Amino acid sequence: MQLLPFYMVCDESGSMAGPEGVGTINAALPDLHHEISTNPSVADKTRFALIGFSTQATVLQPLADLSELTQLPALSAGGVTSFGAVFRLLKDTIEQDVTALKAEGHDVYRPVVFFLSDGIPTDDGWQAALKDLNSFRYAPKIIAFGISDADAATITEVANFKAFLQRDQSVSPALALREFASSLTRSIVSSATSMAAQGGDGFQLQVDEQVPGFTSLSLDKL
Repeated sequence: MQLLPFYMVCDESGSMAGPEGVGTINAALPDLHHEISTNPSVADKTRFALIGFSTQATVLQPLADLSELTQLPALSAGGVTSFGAVFRLLKDTIEQDVTALKAEGHDVYRPVVFFLSDGIPTDDGWQAALKDLNSFRYAPKIIAFGISDADAATITEVANFKAFLQRDQSVSPALALREFASSLTRSIVSSATSMAAQGGDGFQLQVDEQVPGFTSLSLDKL
């Protein structure tokens, strides 16, 4: 089979606590699961994993066919914001996942990471960890979203494909988080549909050009 792995990477630091933080993401996960798992042509072409990070990073849902799951695990908030921890975990996890899928005989497209944070990293070594993630053989395409107190320069540094920043404080964090989850869902569905239509020939990752409540950031700015 031809498979496209997606990794949803969410900030679980203390500032994400409450119904307008991880609570909003948790409320959106059943819709994401339903949209993908009930569409055989999408579920067959994609695999999905959920990773949370704060002081440490954790694979909450290992890479899986969503049609084989009844539900997704919930996020919980606490701790600080270690970008380095999640980039190191991503590299190890992606390498293991892609190696396993290829060993099963699948053709695997370059993994896609949807990264979300509401703040700035609290660790000093995160840029070296990001460089390692971007330079290994299965380096993913990263779409980064920043909400609340996230810094535009940091979000653009994390991203290597597209970057979005919450437009202004008139848009609530809860609304921004719902739009983040919706954008991820649309990307999975339309990318899988494109893959099926092209038969693997000339496939392009489908990602929103604009996301309601967010400003699209230029990755060319230094």
